Amino acid sequence: MWDALWTNAKVATLRGGRYAALVPGAVAAQGGRIVWVGTVADLPGGADALAGEVHDLRGRWITPGLIDCHTHLVYAGTRAHEFELRLHGATYEEIARAGGGIVATVSATREASEAELVDTASRRLKHLLDEGVTTIEIKSGYGLRTDAELKQLRVARLLGAAAPVTVRTTFLGAHAVPPEYKGRADEYVDLVCGEMLPAVAGAGLADAVDAFCEGIAFSPEQTARIFERAGALGLRVKLHADQLSDLGGAALAARFAALSADHLEYTSEAGVRAMAGAGTVAVLLPGAFYFLRETKLPPVQALRDHRVPIAVSTDCNPGSSPLTSILLTLNLACTLFRLTPEEALAGVTCHAARALGMAETHGTIEVGKVCDLAIWGVGEPAELAYAMGANPSAGVVKGGVMRTP
Repeated sequence: MWDALWTNAKVATLRGGRYAALVPGAVAAQGGRIVWVGTVADLPGGADALAGEVHDLRGRWITPGLIDCHTHLVYAGTRAHEFELRLHGATYEEIARAGGGIVATVSATREASEAELVDTASRRLKHLLDEGVTTIEIKSGYGLRTDAELKQLRVARLLGAAAPVTVRTTFLGAHAVPPEYKGRADEYVDLVCGEMLPAVAGAGLADAVDAFCEGIAFSPEQTARIFERAGALGLRVKLHADQLSDLGGAALAARFAALSADHLEYTSEAGVRAMAGAGTVAVLLPGAFYFLRETKLPPVQALRDHRVPIAVSTDCNPGSSPLTSILLTLNLACTLFRLTPEEALAGVTCHAARALGMAETHGTIEVGKVCDLAIWGVGEPAELAYAMGANPSAGVVKGGVMRTP
């Protein structure tokens, strides 16, 4: 017998990024994996004879479990004061150059204990899990010192051990130049390459390496040094690219076969072409665009034209996107970036899985993949992006185990 069977559902497999449904559909799990998907009419027998647990969903929708593929979930403190400053006209760059921004969060995070970071991050994580998230990426980058970066990554792994969620960790030591290295960015990059990366790789705490390639952070040349070192240590890369200006970040990410290039507001068509050639996923972050009141839209049509997969994520962080709602993120992606609801949903399922290097095991409902599912009390999938502030979750399946909201 199968371990569990979900039947009488509308099953949006998201294969090919589409949510055309199997109706009435069914999904079966065994040993935490999907072992059967199809219509109820094609089941090889009566439901009760096929599985130890049978869940009659009575017409509810099933999608793959949602994936938040770009977050900075682990941090201490708040940057509400900067929010006020921006409302009075200060820019993100001006605040950063005056000693605020990322560096402000670094101080609070360095001082916080692991237990404190686990506590605050767990509360943020719960909001996402309650909205159907079953996989999340969590970056470091608020330590900017070897011990503090390792602390953040350990906390991220602890979150995955304690909650029903798969956590992918990303080392982002090149997030900003720390205060003690002000004016000495190259020396800090030496530290990242010579001490931090080997320590992180040796401890097995990172699944990938990221960097912030921007005028207020690291140059393309400095970023390339970090990526070369990461590659030598066997770690894949991704990049905060072209958020505030076009420094050729998308093309740089493609040069290193990056899993993803993220933000992309200022990316040129040449950068998009390079991403297409390298198989690099575009990760759009509408929460940061909204919160910073940006006006330069990412090149969505060029991404479509060149068939670059488009993922969508909360970018949950204290400074530019204190957002813990994946469903609101879908709405923002549609209203601000003009994605269709179908594109937005693909952006937090199949394309988000690819942005984390997990497309073989996650992101669609197919035989052999991990049985992570989200169950919804909606009439059609577009409602997930349509209803701001609503949470129509009717249950989540993690590794074949059902839990109710």
